[in-house]
Amino acid sequence: MAESDSATRTDSQTTGSQSPQPASFPPVQNAETGGAPKNIDFILDIPMSVTVYVGSTKMAIRDLLQLAQGSVIELDKLAGEPMEVMVNNKLVARGEVVVVNEKFGIRLTDVVSAAERVQQLR
Repeated sequence: MAESDSATRTDSQTTGSQSPQPASFPPVQNAETGGAPKNIDFILDIPMSVTVYVGSTKMAIRDLLQLAQGSVIELDKLAGEPMEVMVNNKLVARGEVVVVNEKFGIRLTDVVSAAERVQQLR
């Protein structure tokens, strides 16, 4: 037992001879006060999911199983009512359906203001 106590003292004396030093870091520069312009070009190529909300409905499984080619599903939107454009499930605009080169498209009629879009993030 005496040997282990003396070994512990020797170890603590050896490690205790080195005193801890504070870490040193380079100074932090504040980008807002540094005068450097804010450049967001690096995010312009990030892909986003854009969805146009045409409408929805609820139906029983019985009705769903009876659907066949040519079946019509009635949606909750009225004809001529603006469609909603969603980006990552957030409303960014409303518009009307158009046909462009035999493909469906949407002509934006109302774009949500930047303040409203920021409010949606909270």
